[in-house]
Amino acid sequence: MSEIIPLGRWVDDSVHYLLDHDANTFDAIGKGIESFAALVEHSLQAIPMWLMIAIFVGIGLWRVGWRFATFALLSLLLIYATGFYDELVITLGLTLSSTVISLVFGIPIGIWTAKNKHVNMIVRPILDLMQTMPAFVYLIPAAMLFGLGRVPGILSTVIFAMPPAVRLTSLGIRHVNREIVEAGQAFGCTPWQLLYKVQFPNALPSIMQGVNQTIMMALSMVIIASMVGAGGLGNDVLASIQRLDIGLGFESGLSVVLLAIILDRITESFGRAPGGAKQPKLSGLRSMMRVRRAAPVAQQG
Repeated sequence: MSEIIPLGRWVDDSVHYLLDHDANTFDAIGKGIESFAALVEHSLQAIPMWLMIAIFVGIGLWRVGWRFATFALLSLLLIYATGFYDELVITLGLTLSSTVISLVFGIPIGIWTAKNKHVNMIVRPILDLMQTMPAFVYLIPAAMLFGLGRVPGILSTVIFAMPPAVRLTSLGIRHVNREIVEAGQAFGCTPWQLLYKVQFPNALPSIMQGVNQTIMMALSMVIIASMVGAGGLGNDVLASIQRLDIGLGFESGLSVVLLAIILDRITESFGRAPGGAKQPKLSGLRSMMRVRRAAPVAQQG
C-alpha cells in the first residue's frame, strides 16, 4: 500500500518527541492525577458496604421514587452477593475521578464557546474528533506518555467523556431566553453576574444532561481502560474475553449495567424536580426578580 501522506508517522514522531523532551512534565501531571484518583478511590473504599448501599437508596428515594430505590437496593445486593462489590467501588472511583476532571475543564470551555463564536469554530471540530475517534486509540499515546495503570485510563476517559459536557453547556447557555438576558443587561448586570445569576441557573437542566452523559461515557470508557491496567470491573470483563468465560462475562457485565442504570437515573433526576416531575421554567416575573437581585445597586441620579 502506497502512502502519499505519512500522517501516522508524523503523529508517532510527535508523541516520541514529547516523551523525550517533556518527560518531567508528564510525570508531574501523572502524579497529580494519580493522587486525586487514589484519594477518591480510598474515600469510597472507606465507606462500609451497608452505608454505601444506604446512600444510593436514600438518594434514589429522594430524587426518583420508592420503585427506583427498591431497584437500587436489590441491584447493589446482587452485585455484593456475586462477589463484585470491591471491583464496583474501584470502577465507581475511576468514573467519578474522570467525570470530575471532565467537568472541571468541560463546563468552562462550554461557557467560553457559548460566549465566543470564534472559539466555538475552533472547539467544535476538536470535539468531533474526540467523539468519533475509536476509544481504543486513546489508550496508545496515554500509555506511552504515562505508563500503565490508572493515569492513562483516566486521561483517555476524560478525552472520550468531555465532549457532552462542553456541547450541552454551550447549548444551554446559548438557548437562555433572550428577554431574560436583555432584562439583566438593562438592570445593569455585569457580564459575570449575568452569567452565574441569570444564564447559568436557566441553563442548568441542559448542563445536568451534559453531566449525565459525561458520567455514562466515562463509565463505558473506564471498562475499556482496563486494557492498560486501570482496574475495576473492566479487568473481569477483559479476563472473561481472554478465557472465553461466559459466566464471568455475564456477571461482570451485569454489574456494569446495573451501576450504569443507577448512576443514569440519579444524575438525570437532578435536571427535574424531586419525584420525577420536570422542573418548571422560570416565569417572566420570577426571572425578572432574579435578574433584579443580580443587578448592582444603581446610583441615584
